[in-house]
Amino acid sequence: MRILFCNFEYPPLGGGGGVICALLAEELASRHDVMVLTSQGPGSPPESVEAGVRVVRVPVPFRREQVAASMVSMLGYVLKGKAAGDRLFKGPPIDVINTHFVLPTGPVGAALARAYGIPNVLSVHGGDLYDPSKWTSPHRHLLLRAWIRRLARGADAIVGQSANTIENLHRYYDSGAAATRIPLGIHRPPDGVRDRSRFGLKDGDIALVTVGRLVARKAVHQIFAALAGLRDLPVRLLVVGTGPLAEPLRLAAAQAGVSHRVRFLGKVSEEEKFAALRASDFFVSTSQHEGFGLVYLEAMACGLPVICYDYGGQTDFLKDGLNGRLVALNDVSRFTEACREIAAVPDRRRVIAARNVEEVREYFIDRCATRYEEVFEDVIRRRAHGRPAAN
Repeated sequence: MRILFCNFEYPPLGGGGGVICALLAEELASRHDVMVLTSQGPGSPPESVEAGVRVVRVPVPFRREQVAASMVSMLGYVLKGKAAGDRLFKGPPIDVINTHFVLPTGPVGAALARAYGIPNVLSVHGGDLYDPSKWTSPHRHLLLRAWIRRLARGADAIVGQSANTIENLHRYYDSGAAATRIPLGIHRPPDGVRDRSRFGLKDGDIALVTVGRLVARKAVHQIFAALAGLRDLPVRLLVVGTGPLAEPLRLAAAQAGVSHRVRFLGKVSEEEKFAALRASDFFVSTSQHEGFGLVYLEAMACGLPVICYDYGGQTDFLKDGLNGRLVALNDVSRFTEACREIAAVPDRRRVIAARNVEEVREYFIDRCATRYEEVFEDVIRRRAHGRPAAN
């Protein structure tokens, strides 16, 4: 197949949605011709070939950060993406488009699919449908809801990464939308040794780690509140990632009286991220919502119990008491006690760690890519036989 991925973010831009698109594109590029149409961020070339994938980047205004897009830059991708995509169709025929994020990418993928008469598979990620931390979340706006409903109904197939994401699609946009759930996948983690001294951790320290963009939805300040409630334990926190709230969160850590127990690692390489995970004792997240949560899988693959809230796509594969602890959304007191509970019993941590390493094998990227392949082949067959889209 010749496959075109459309995604307004692609590494090094953005977060998990861009990462999974890259993992999927690279896996499929081993046996198909794969291209990606994305945005151009600071320091990125207009076109490159990465891991066998041709990446074409659309210049957009006011994209000053790699980790976060502005409304203007997203609109720029919508306005310029179709023209950039037209140039790709001057080459050999493209068989299928896979559009990631119904907004802002959806209009670009839909326009190209209509113009060239090929099927469009729409992948919804969660935050493009529902983000409780943003007033701009489309579920709050009548016109955006109508736009998303139209884009969903025009797709040849819809893929949701979790039961929660598909539930939000049905609840806010189209109760009758047919959607296939395909869990996301990760690469098998790189080999490495556990080196705690690399991160300033001492014998006897209990290391927590969190990974993600430092944005409001992650609510990292709540982890600082939990640390303040664990003053009697030698708990340390590694914060991996950067974002617009990096400096405000440093101030929040100081105000909570825990800055001496928090180490901000900033944006790091994949190797450094996995080194931080291996050096830690368990993973913590106070994210208000995740469409899926790739980083939870990465933590599991490194043998870490996970403590997070019980709302979001991660509930497809994380079970309270088995993979760690899932507590009620924003119950910081219970979150703190869950941390204390896991920290206090090393033997229990080891049992959970072994279980997580075993269960995460079901979520490697090759399985995810195979299921996407099946969806692509199905919509291509439908178009060839004049059968209607699934929605």
